[in-house]
Amino acid sequence: MSEKSQNGWLASKDPAEIGVKSYPIPGTTIKLRCASACAPILVAFAAEFHELVEPIDKGTLDSWGYAYRPIRGQTEGLSNHSSGSAIDLNADAHPLAKENTFNTAQQAMIQSLIKKYSLAWGGNYNHRKDDMHFEIKDTPVEVEALIKKLKLKKG
Repeated sequence: MSEKSQNGWLASKDPAEIGVKSYPIPGTTIKLRCASACAPILVAFAAEFHELVEPIDKGTLDSWGYAYRPIRGQTEGLSNHSSGSAIDLNADAHPLAKENTFNTAQQAMIQSLIKKYSLAWGGNYNHRKDDMHFEIKDTPVEVEALIKKLKLKKG
């Protein structure tokens, strides 16, 4: 049975029910599990993050996407990872609640990339910062339009 994650996207304990698949990130050796409806955005973002901010496939496997779970530190609400509409990149270098784990130039590039891909970044949160975290903030219809506008490949 599907529920909804914090951003309103369908979430499920069964990833197949919401179209979650494993997608290779161009330029890297890793794959991220994302919902197919938003994968083109998250994959393209992660590829540019790898190229322009910092590598995401060095050392330990600390980058991921889909995970059915509540929002960390809260008693209610499903994480956007539960809908396959959020990714964490280089979690070891950018742990939850640690601020300013990216330098000024990296932060500027991240701000540019999240604007391009219409994402929310945990480094911009008002309360507990989450520098590793990037999530879809738009509706499925808006995401589909952005995929077309950016001419991203689906599938």
